[in-house]
Amino acid sequence: MGRFALLLLLVFASLQLLCFAADDDTVFYESFDEPFDGRWIVSNKDDYTGVWKHSKSEGHDDYGLLVSEKARKYAIVKELDKPVSLKDGSTVLQFETRLQNGLECGGAYLKYLRPQEAGWKPKEFDNESPYSIMFGPDKCGGTNKAHFILKHKNPKSGEYIEHHLKYPPSVPSDKLTHVYTAILKPDNEVKILIDGEEKKKANLLSADDFDPPLIPAKVIPDPDDKKPEDWDERAKIPDPNAVKPDDWDEDAPMEIEDEDAVKPEGWLDDEPEEVDDPEATKPEDWDDAEDGEWEAPKIDNPKCEAAPGCGEWKRPMKPNPAYKGKWSAPLIDNPNYKGIWKPQEIPNPDYFELDKPDFEPIAAVGIEIWTMQDGILFDNILITKNEKVAESYRETAWKPKFEVEKEKQKAEEETTDSDELSGFQKKVFNVLYKVADIPFLSEYKLQILDLIEKSEKQPNITIGVIASIAVIILTVFFKLIFGGKKQRGVERKPDVAEASINQTTSGEKAEEEEEDETATAPRRRRRET
Repeated sequence: MGRFALLLLLVFASLQLLCFAADDDTVFYESFDEPFDGRWIVSNKDDYTGVWKHSKSEGHDDYGLLVSEKARKYAIVKELDKPVSLKDGSTVLQFETRLQNGLECGGAYLKYLRPQEAGWKPKEFDNESPYSIMFGPDKCGGTNKAHFILKHKNPKSGEYIEHHLKYPPSVPSDKLTHVYTAILKPDNEVKILIDGEEKKKANLLSADDFDPPLIPAKVIPDPDDKKPEDWDERAKIPDPNAVKPDDWDEDAPMEIEDEDAVKPEGWLDDEPEEVDDPEATKPEDWDDAEDGEWEAPKIDNPKCEAAPGCGEWKRPMKPNPAYKGKWSAPLIDNPNYKGIWKPQEIPNPDYFELDKPDFEPIAAVGIEIWTMQDGILFDNILITKNEKVAESYRETAWKPKFEVEKEKQKAEEETTDSDELSGFQKKVFNVLYKVADIPFLSEYKLQILDLIEKSEKQPNITIGVIASIAVIILTVFFKLIFGGKKQRGVERKPDVAEASINQTTSGEKAEEEEEDETATAPRRRRRET
């Protein structure tokens, strides 16, 4: 009985594996574990000079397709074994990209191309090659988005029109590996995921989600309609009966001299505002024949600094109370106003109704980009009919890499933050040592040095040390102003500032205090000399 049960279990497991294999709706998958030569076709068009490389992702043993040069156009394409229909069930488009050197201006998107019967050849793949969907990062200037563009044929006009997803998600700004997923569902829903998280949901047939909408407007402005010559669009017009008042002076200036102004006493009329710099000397290598006659540079006249002003005094200007400016007639309602003219609307000859998009099949995957940055790495390109398959690839192929990169980035950021803080604290300590050397603080120099050196040992109390030294300075300042007996430096008791720091460090061991005193002694001798 036990053997029979075991046999049944093995049979059941085998059936499960077979079912999984049958349900594995992976249509296309490219891991770039092997070199792409002979499998992917690089465009031989003259404009596309960028060199593709089979390269490891930085910090990993995992390979990808690398954009190796800056400021180049790139084009490469891989034909599928058979075209993929976008009309049957769900379709998932997914790929990874890593912007190892960032992305200031360029693209990192994929194009899912129509069959070659549409008029293109792999060796001549370029930006004119017909595609069904374009999907992925694009960033330059004010543009920062993960594109999702479909090309759809208008059955009335026969024209293929690009329909752009409105308000697409932005591109992550770091240098980690990210996975982009577009899910097209049979109910006309499309979802955009970044790193498995839904960033955008839209309806393929909604005018609110795509520009221009897949379904055209029923009516359009008549292109042959013309505005009548006597059509008056002016809501207001100048009053034809208005007359300029007799006292309206259009020539009156906006400002006039202030006649009530009086020259300030002590004004130096005969002194120029600038004088030759008396300390300037003619350079030894100055050649009058080549450089011209040497003239001393000008400086502000020092005599003018103590006087209300120098040079010729002039009355200041003030607003002219008689100024009215150019006269114009007041506006009144236009009796002939007919409103803003618009052409009449007519039925749109290109209008059609649609229950589902009439997608062209995907026959190839291509990357056709222009970028100013190198280091863009593409990997794990997937087309599947099953969302679970895409999720599985994210969990097994993308997520382990991403977690490693994220931890490394976090460590680097912490190191950078620590270095920046350490540098800032060093600057603070240097300033505090200079403060300790100020003569009127000499009585408190040893106390200030104690505080600084404790802070160097324990950077977390730096703010408290600064506050304590500020208290000392204020204490001395008030003594200088209001008087007071000087404390003896040898027998004085710790003041409030020092006591607060001592409380902060009271938990230290006695051995550490002795080490601190031993370590700080050389510093004191150096500063006191």
